[in-house]
Amino acid sequence: MDRTKHTISVSTSCRHKGTDCKPGLELIARLRAALDAAGGVFAADLEISGVASMAGCDRPCTVAYHATAKATYLFGDIAPDQDMSDLVAFADQYRARNDGWFSPTTPPEKRHSAPLAKVPAALIYAKDECVQ
Repeated sequence: MDRTKHTISVSTSCRHKGTDCKPGLELIARLRAALDAAGGVFAADLEISGVASMAGCDRPCTVAYHATAKATYLFGDIAPDQDMSDLVAFADQYRARNDGWFSPTTPPEKRHSAPLAKVPAALIYAKDECVQ
Protein backbone atom coordinates (compact mmCIF):
# COMPACT_ATOMS: atom_id res chain seq x y z
CA MET A 1 0.00 0.00 0.00
CA ASP A 2 1.22 3.48 -0.85
CA ARG A 3 1.92 5.39 2.37
CA THR A 4 1.83 8.78 0.64
CA LYS A 5 0.06 11.40 2.75
CA HIS A 6 -2.90 12.70 0.81
CA THR A 7 -4.13 16.22 1.45
CA ILE A 8 -7.45 17.84 0.71
CA SER A 9 -7.10 21.63 0.81
CA VAL A 10 -10.17 23.84 1.19
CA SER A 11 -10.18 27.57 0.56
CA THR A 12 -11.35 29.37 3.69
CA SER A 13 -11.38 32.93 2.32
CA CYS A 14 -13.72 32.50 -0.64
CA ARG A 15 -17.14 34.13 -0.31
CA HIS A 16 -20.45 33.71 -2.03
CA LYS A 17 -20.79 36.68 -4.39
CA GLY A 18 -22.39 39.69 -2.76
CA THR A 19 -22.22 38.25 0.77
CA ASP A 20 -19.83 37.89 3.68
CA CYS A 21 -20.54 34.14 3.83
CA LYS A 22 -17.32 32.08 3.81
CA PRO A 23 -18.46 28.45 3.43
CA GLY A 24 -14.97 26.90 3.55
CA LEU A 25 -14.87 26.39 7.33
CA GLU A 26 -18.24 24.64 7.26
CA LEU A 27 -17.01 22.44 4.42
CA ILE A 28 -13.89 21.45 6.38
CA ALA A 29 -15.97 20.45 9.42
CA ARG A 30 -18.44 18.43 7.34
CA LEU A 31 -15.68 16.78 5.32
CA ARG A 32 -13.79 15.77 8.48
CA ALA A 33 -16.95 14.18 9.85
CA ALA A 34 -17.65 12.36 6.56
CA LEU A 35 -14.10 11.01 6.34
CA ASP A 36 -14.18 9.92 9.99
CA ALA A 37 -17.44 8.10 9.26
CA ALA A 38 -15.70 6.33 6.35
CA GLY A 39 -13.17 5.26 8.99
CA GLY A 40 -10.15 3.05 9.22
CA VAL A 41 -6.96 3.47 7.23
CA PHE A 42 -8.85 5.54 4.69
CA ALA A 43 -9.38 8.43 7.12
CA ALA A 44 -5.86 8.08 8.55
CA ASP A 45 -4.31 8.56 5.09
CA LEU A 46 -6.10 11.85 4.47
CA GLU A 47 -5.30 15.26 5.91
CA ILE A 48 -7.64 18.21 5.49
CA SER A 49 -6.23 21.71 5.59
CA GLY A 50 -7.67 25.17 5.18
CA VAL A 51 -5.80 27.56 2.90
CA ALA A 52 -6.29 31.29 2.40
CA SER A 53 -7.05 31.19 -1.31
CA MET A 54 -6.64 29.03 -4.40
CA ALA A 55 -7.63 31.60 -7.04
CA GLY A 56 -11.04 30.01 -7.47
CA CYS A 57 -12.97 32.31 -5.19
CA ASP A 58 -15.54 33.13 -7.81
CA ARG A 59 -16.61 29.47 -7.39
CA PRO A 60 -16.84 28.79 -3.64
CA CYS A 61 -16.14 26.37 -2.16
CA THR A 62 -12.83 25.49 -3.83
CA VAL A 63 -11.21 22.14 -2.99
CA ALA A 64 -7.89 20.64 -4.10
CA TYR A 65 -6.69 17.04 -3.81
CA HIS A 66 -2.91 16.56 -3.81
CA ALA A 67 -0.18 14.15 -2.76
CA THR A 68 3.51 13.63 -3.43
CA ALA A 69 4.19 12.37 -6.97
CA LYS A 70 0.50 12.53 -7.92
CA ALA A 71 -1.57 14.76 -10.15
CA THR A 72 -3.39 17.58 -8.35
CA TYR A 73 -7.09 18.29 -8.90
CA LEU A 74 -8.90 21.56 -8.18
CA PHE A 75 -12.71 21.69 -8.00
CA GLY A 76 -15.06 24.61 -7.43
CA ASP A 77 -18.72 25.22 -6.67
CA ILE A 78 -18.70 22.65 -3.87
CA ALA A 79 -21.72 22.89 -1.56
CA PRO A 80 -20.96 21.98 2.07
CA ASP A 81 -24.50 20.69 2.58
CA GLN A 82 -24.71 18.60 -0.61
CA ASP A 83 -21.42 17.24 -1.90
CA MET A 84 -19.93 15.17 0.94
CA SER A 85 -20.52 11.74 -0.63
CA ASP A 86 -18.92 12.90 -3.90
CA LEU A 87 -15.91 14.40 -2.08
CA VAL A 88 -15.35 11.23 -0.07
CA ALA A 89 -15.79 9.02 -3.17
CA PHE A 90 -13.27 11.09 -5.11
CA ALA A 91 -10.81 10.96 -2.19
CA ASP A 92 -11.08 7.17 -2.19
CA GLN A 93 -10.58 6.93 -5.97
CA TYR A 94 -7.67 9.40 -5.90
CA ARG A 95 -5.98 7.60 -3.01
CA ALA A 96 -6.21 4.28 -4.87
CA ARG A 97 -4.43 5.54 -8.00
CA ASN A 98 -0.62 5.38 -7.97
CA ASP A 99 -0.22 8.57 -10.00
CA GLY A 100 -3.54 10.22 -9.12
CA TRP A 101 -4.33 10.54 -12.82
CA PHE A 102 -7.82 10.12 -14.26
CA SER A 103 -7.87 9.89 -18.04
CA PRO A 104 -10.87 10.97 -20.14
CA THR A 105 -11.86 7.30 -20.36
CA THR A 106 -11.80 6.85 -16.56
CA PRO A 107 -13.42 10.00 -15.21
CA PRO A 108 -13.80 10.69 -11.51
CA GLU A 109 -17.17 10.57 -9.77
CA LYS A 110 -20.15 12.43 -11.26
CA ARG A 111 -19.83 15.93 -9.76
CA HIS A 112 -16.12 16.02 -10.28
CA SER A 113 -16.11 15.13 -13.94
CA ALA A 114 -15.14 18.71 -14.79
CA PRO A 115 -12.34 19.89 -12.51
CA LEU A 116 -11.26 23.53 -12.70
CA ALA A 117 -7.69 22.31 -13.03
CA LYS A 118 -5.78 19.05 -13.34
CA VAL A 119 -2.05 19.52 -12.77
CA PRO A 120 0.38 16.69 -13.54
CA ALA A 121 2.76 15.57 -10.83
CA ALA A 122 6.05 17.46 -10.76
CA LEU A 123 9.00 15.62 -12.21
CA ILE A 124 12.32 15.88 -10.41
CA TYR A 125 15.51 15.30 -12.38
CA ALA A 126 18.57 14.17 -10.47
CA LYS A 127 21.83 12.87 -11.95
CA ASP A 128 20.39 11.84 -15.30
CA GLU A 129 17.44 10.10 -13.70
CA CYS A 130 13.84 11.12 -13.84
CA VAL A 131 12.15 10.59 -10.49
CA GLN A 132 8.44 11.08 -10.15
